[in-house]
Amino acid sequence: MSYIAVIGAGSWGTTLASLLSKKGFDVIVWARKKEIADAINFKKENPLYLPNIKLPDNLIATDDIFEAIKKARFIINVVPTQHIRSVFISLRGKLNDENIIVSVSKGIEKETLKTPSMILEEILNKKAYVLSGPSFAIEVAQEKPTAVTISGAEKTQRLLLQEIFNTPYFRVYEHDDPLGAEIGGAVKNVIAIAAGICDALELGNNAKAALITRGLHEIIRLGKKMGAKEITFSGLSGLGDLFLTCTSKLSRNFTVGYRLGRGESLEEISKSMRGVAEGVETSFSLMQLSKKLDVEMPITYEVYQVIYEGKSPRQAAWDLMNRTLKPEFY
Repeated sequence: MSYIAVIGAGSWGTTLASLLSKKGFDVIVWARKKEIADAINFKKENPLYLPNIKLPDNLIATDDIFEAIKKARFIINVVPTQHIRSVFISLRGKLNDENIIVSVSKGIEKETLKTPSMILEEILNKKAYVLSGPSFAIEVAQEKPTAVTISGAEKTQRLLLQEIFNTPYFRVYEHDDPLGAEIGGAVKNVIAIAAGICDALELGNNAKAALITRGLHEIIRLGKKMGAKEITFSGLSGLGDLFLTCTSKLSRNFTVGYRLGRGESLEEISKSMRGVAEGVETSFSLMQLSKKLDVEMPITYEVYQVIYEGKSPRQAAWDLMNRTLKPEFY
């Protein structure tokens, strides 16, 4: 079977590596820390990022990224967005025409305002495919029903990847708008922080429904301005991912918002969390991007104000509700 390298052994990377290994693929996962690679190899578990999940016997791990990619045809990027460049820059010139790159990271790079696939294309000079959708790692690891989308330029490759990732519990659709998938995946994390604040302040179900709906409008406005297809945002990588992330405490971004709303500092929250809440950094990137493209994103603006300017979460909610009146669709 095809050799697959998963770059990143967090909860999602370990879950995807496990899923592919169970299908019989020859999979290796790269872990930044040797102790994680050793735990996967010798104990068949990842106690730090995916506790209480038994990993397949045929899954192997390494802390040597060059060993991970030396025989790989498929390379799956699961590195947090702000670290993609530093990880993949070492691989420049070491891949060949046969390699297929798949990115599952969600966010916008702060320095360049690029999406993960844009960063990878710049570094590796190869188009990347994007796997995205409403998918908590723990539920996929437990083989609970999940549906996602693989997006990319060439249909032949999309269909191949669709077959590779699809299982009876992990249903994969295909689409031709990777940019839209990445925009949906990035912005929804910021809206999820706002949703966590909403719940912490006990603002009610009406407020949560309005927040999700207006958050979707921010995703659409930015996406259309950047050249994505509007229909993408009504799908799994748009509305689906937004709804999931805004309505569950399994979401790291929702949890960050909830704890901010309860009065904790971002420093306190960050120190106690193992995984990365991409929405924190993405709120900064999106503020710069919205200014650059002249796209109105009021929820994103208020989340940015809470995180980076020390604004009171309750004041941010008040200010959102008391903006200048305007049409619903504009």
